[in-house]
Amino acid sequence: MAGVIQPTVDVVLPCLDEAEALPWVLERIPPGWRALVVDNGSTDGSAEIARSLGATVVPESRRGFGAACHAGLVAATADVVCFCDCDASLDPGLLTGFVQKLEAGDDLVLGRRRPKSRGVWPAHARAGNRVLSHLVRRRTGVRLRDLGPLRAARREALLKLDLTDRRSGYPLEMVVRAADEGWRIREVDVPYLPRSGKSKVTGTWRGTFQAVMDMRKVLAR
Repeated sequence: MAGVIQPTVDVVLPCLDEAEALPWVLERIPPGWRALVVDNGSTDGSAEIARSLGATVVPESRRGFGAACHAGLVAATADVVCFCDCDASLDPGLLTGFVQKLEAGDDLVLGRRRPKSRGVWPAHARAGNRVLSHLVRRRTGVRLRDLGPLRAARREALLKLDLTDRRSGYPLEMVVRAADEGWRIREVDVPYLPRSGKSKVTGTWRGTFQAVMDMRKVLAR
């Protein structure tokens, strides 16, 4: 549309009751980039806060991390799409370096979380992540140490992967299908900070177990 300035990068932020963290996250979105806050059924006013801070809110009624991520991907219009959790555990400003690596020839850039203090990453969540990283290496040959949510790739290429998981397996499915397509996948270290509020996925053994089961289903397909 004439007169509409297209964002250089879209940042997908899946959101479920993250009112406390949103201001911190959104103020760290790089200038010229667009924040797509995907409201996955929040009841704490997250959507209203996001709009008031200049973000574009994408509603997604179907619950699930993958459902929220994919709704953001579909809503994106920029050539490059980044993903970041909306709980203040990861700084979206770090994504500028990810985009530079895409421009240098990588196809998918992933953040390897490095905890900045004790207790940031619960032992059960780290253990589940190690198991899944090992399974991914066996399945694809790609040597990864984390399947974290901070990542960047080109929108059209991501859409062509035809990702179908709408639960916790979405991040892993992205990596597996990208590897099968011969993508150049790079992992870079990023600081992992204490999150705001309680994790909906890895904050409990049950949540971690469910996430691992979702991802094992992806590997079995």
